[in-house]
Amino acid sequence: MATKQGSATHERQVGASREAGHAPAERAADDERQPLPLPDTVRILLDEGRMVLPGIQALFGFQLIAVFNQRFHELAALERYVHLSAIVLVAIAVALVMAPAAYQRQAEPDEVSRGFVVLASRLLLSSMFPLMTGISLDLYVIAVLITGTRWVAALLGGAIFGVFFVLWFALPRTPALQRRLRMRPSR
Repeated sequence: MATKQGSATHERQVGASREAGHAPAERAADDERQPLPLPDTVRILLDEGRMVLPGIQALFGFQLIAVFNQRFHELAALERYVHLSAIVLVAIAVALVMAPAAYQRQAEPDEVSRGFVVLASRLLLSSMFPLMTGISLDLYVIAVLITGTRWVAALLGGAIFGVFFVLWFALPRTPALQRRLRMRPSR
């Protein structure tokens, strides 16, 4: 029964693709995209959090250690508060990255749900903004230490923020790129 339904769905998709005037290469590329089963989606989401967490924790550790460095106390009050803000933002990112695993373990320990996938995706995406902001702010502080010039530091911090924004938010939402990746022939 499931095979017949799957086959019928595939036929409708191919027919719709033909009606829409898609070229054969586009149809072939669309056929290569397959939805993930719900348990695989949940596993991938949790693995993504597990993969990024050690890096964030290492960054957080270095941020905390910096306060005990002699040079830190030579910074102006503004830069010390900027560093404190960066620490708080990275701590928020850690909490957001860890939240899906904590939620799943407590609220749905023996099952997976589409609602969890939506919640976990939102939490992981939400963690990216405080993380990129915290990194950019700390880059500003480091650049002030190295260059002694706030405007150069602000330029560098803003530039790295822009790089994160483009790669993490703009690029995945670019329709032309999405179409191009779907049409890319397999080798």
